Amino acid sequence: MRFVVYGAGAIGGVVGGRLYEHGHDVTLIARGEHLRVIQSVGLRVDSPAGSVTLSIPAASGPADIDWTGDEVVMLAVKGQDTVGALEALRAAAPPTIAVVCLQNGVANEREALRRFARVYAVPVMSPTGHLEPGVVQAWSHPLAGIYDIGRYPSGVDETAQGFAAAMSESGFVSEPRADVMRWKYRKLLMNLGNSVQALFERADGADDLARAVRAEGEAVLVAAGIEVATAEEDRERRGSILQLGPIEGASRGGGSTWQSLARGQGTVETDYLNGEIVLLGRLHGVPTPLNERLQRWMAAANLAGAEPGAADMAEFLAESAG
Repeated sequence: MRFVVYGAGAIGGVVGGRLYEHGHDVTLIARGEHLRVIQSVGLRVDSPAGSVTLSIPAASGPADIDWTGDEVVMLAVKGQDTVGALEALRAAAPPTIAVVCLQNGVANEREALRRFARVYAVPVMSPTGHLEPGVVQAWSHPLAGIYDIGRYPSGVDETAQGFAAAMSESGFVSEPRADVMRWKYRKLLMNLGNSVQALFERADGADDLARAVRAEGEAVLVAAGIEVATAEEDRERRGSILQLGPIEGASRGGGSTWQSLARGQGTVETDYLNGEIVLLGRLHGVPTPLNERLQRWMAAANLAGAEPGAADMAEFLAESAG
């Protein structure tokens, strides 16, 4: 397989780096200073086992790649950037490529299927980081993450099997799953806490708020008739696979939304996480006040260029009570 990783941030950089390190044909798509460093110095992948710098081919966009039509494109941009990435991809790549969504949320696959026939979903379980141009971090070792895959909306084929095999031989765990969207909705419920972490970090009451936000999500998915992998299934799948360890010279920050604020990226994916629950709640007549408020507070924090953890939990809870 020839892999094109569209979005070489935390997830895309670690996946692309490990695949390349294990002998696979990989091209990264990155932007800005991150791209410049990769092209001039290489991509550095840090982990508890040490660091490796890899001279991976990298491009600024799909138009800079020589396509053959049999590529597997790993879409690893944030949800708010999906449509733009897919439009650029459609303008440059043949329609026969496979698009694999390594993304949080459940809206990306539908957008991809509007434009490409071969679309795959992956519920990513992988603690990674990207705060410095040219550097990504894989915090779990020896296995860097779980990347089960299925065709969207359901099914397994040779591409899914080939992807799982390539990932499994490159330092990840991956299995083909015909019911992959059940698992993506479970991951969506987990990601509803991303905004809580980004806004309040370890403030008193943050854990309770995250549980309440997920409870709203559970109620909405039941009302919508959407089948979701259970929490017990998720715990069993994870088992002891993810083993977090220290990385020399680095401290581990928060998840993807936290990292977006920390980098001052200018956009966050909350509209495709908490906003998905808000949308479904409105469609099915289920109130989602906490998810709505978090969506609004995250938009304001992003617009203001706020640092992670800068929001006032007491003010948030007082507004909730009001």
